[in-house]
Amino acid sequence: MTQNIPQSSTAQAVTVQVEGFPDITARSGERLVLALERGGVDILHRCGGVARCTTCRVTFQEGEPDAMTLAEYDKLTEKELLGQARLSCQIECAPGMRLTALQTAASTGLEPGKAPAEAIEPDPQWTTRPGASTEG
Repeated sequence: MTQNIPQSSTAQAVTVQVEGFPDITARSGERLVLALERGGVDILHRCGGVARCTTCRVTFQEGEPDAMTLAEYDKLTEKELLGQARLSCQIECAPGMRLTALQTAASTGLEPGKAPAEAIEPDPQWTTRPGASTEG
């Protein structure tokens, strides 16, 4: 189980690489969906970042986190996307992330929903994503 570590103003800066966009400097532990938006990626998020839809999905080329919220697991399972994509609203930024944003406002013609909160919602309960290495 992963624990939530409170963010502080001294959080480590990390670089997130997004296909087709300039590199994004984010805070370690920052919600990925918010870092993407702040960095100029018009990531789609129709449910306000609470894992009720899959519009904010991304795929990882490198740096996919092993931790996954149960809300993300349940939604990806429901939509038959488990193992194919991740929800940026349920991911904390970490070093070494290289990813592709699968749906943007520009690519879909849709408007994002309300702005996601600073902290992951709903209150995260963590598990390990399928396919993650469980060896030290």
